[in-house]
Amino acid sequence: MKMVIGERLKEERERLGLSQTALALIGGVGKTTQIKYEKGASSPDSSYLSAVSDEGVDIFYVLKGQRSGSATPQPLGVALNEPSPELSPVKMYDIEAAAGAGRSFEGEPIKTILHFPSSELAEQGLDPAQVVGVKVRGDSMLGTLDDGDWVLVDRSNRDPKQEGVFLLLVSGERRIKRVQRLAGGALYLISDNEHYQPEMIKPQDMHDVEILGRCEIRIGRIV
Repeated sequence: MKMVIGERLKEERERLGLSQTALALIGGVGKTTQIKYEKGASSPDSSYLSAVSDEGVDIFYVLKGQRSGSATPQPLGVALNEPSPELSPVKMYDIEAAAGAGRSFEGEPIKTILHFPSSELAEQGLDPAQVVGVKVRGDSMLGTLDDGDWVLVDRSNRDPKQEGVFLLLVSGERRIKRVQRLAGGALYLISDNEHYQPEMIKPQDMHDVEILGRCEIRIGRIV
């Protein structure tokens, strides 16, 4: 019976286009626990089932194998009906719609809000107050971040001394690129899609570039 429940839980997750990491975060458990649920090695508790239900998982189907009749694919990040002290709200923005200048997202249209377990964010070294989500557009980071993925950005980490993927403001346009700092202070902006050429930002042109935060967690569709 456990294995059947696990299979249906996996089916629901894939129906909603969520990775194991993403659904685990929503359900307030770790990825390892999510894997155990799907393999039938352990059973989800009521707290987990309640949380994932808010994101569109058909719990009646998972438990009984019958559709409730009301479950339809819902957009990622359905708001909780009531705030929870264990969950931290993260505002999610469409990178194309969020076109204002500067690192502040205040006043930008919010696409939706996702609630993540505060403990899970803390384990990743993330302060919820400094985290925003953005929807990836285009294929320049294909393989790392695909078109339509969501990514959580740590706005408190804007130092490219260590190579990483960052959200930047380049000439007034928000872009996601892998960033390397070169000798002399220049920045090397790299697209993981090999069809795009790297771009060098010389020190004298740095006034046109602002690092908005480091991309930390990808939430994307399984393919």
